[in-house]
Amino acid sequence: MGDQAGEMNHTILIIDDDKDLCKLLEKCVGKENINAVICHNGNDGLRLLLHTEFQLIVLDIMMPEIDGFDTIAKIREISQVPVLMLTSKVENRDKVHGLRIGADDYMTKPFDVDEFIARVLSLIRRYTMFNFSPAEGLKKLIFQGLTIELETFIVLVNEEEVELTVKEFEILCYLAENQGKVLTKQQIYERVWQEQYAYDDANIMGYISRLRKKIELDANNPTYIQTVKGMGYRFNRGV
Repeated sequence: MGDQAGEMNHTILIIDDDKDLCKLLEKCVGKENINAVICHNGNDGLRLLLHTEFQLIVLDIMMPEIDGFDTIAKIREISQVPVLMLTSKVENRDKVHGLRIGADDYMTKPFDVDEFIARVLSLIRRYTMFNFSPAEGLKKLIFQGLTIELETFIVLVNEEEVELTVKEFEILCYLAENQGKVLTKQQIYERVWQEQYAYDDANIMGYISRLRKKIELDANNPTYIQTVKGMGYRFNRGV
């Protein structure tokens, strides 16, 4: 793992009031040649984000001054950088809430450090893979009122650009590329997360909910992403 990440030399922002954990995570990502900037509350993290480019934010939920949920919401007002949410809570509603307001992934404390590193590398890789300049000969998926530019991570709804996180974009592309086909939550999870399905329906539901809010005129009566009860989701064959 170290050799693969050694070429990356990216910078992540870790926002957590647990100073010992921050030191441990900083040391771990440093072995992967990833720089870590540490701060211990959301307000300081937001100020850093205004003038520093990061490839990932690792964010604790339970913090003083401003909690992780409010911090995620404010991050999404200014940036689409991936956010890995750390939480000591185990309730699904907290995880779903975090995903719906903009987190890309979550881990529950305590967690395995090797798994943490794997998720960090995966999120950075996906973000940097899609975050490059436009080129000629773009591949596009074009539907009624919706255009997806596959090579530039650009999505247009009625000719206006909407900002998606990497995983939101990947889910949308997977559904759109299989227009008319019913895709199960397991298929979506294993394609986008590239790991074995853990029967975490709340994760997929959170992403679909956020996607609909961004691309649908009426998220409660979606035109593009349709729910097939008891089976999964389908991109409308009629658009």
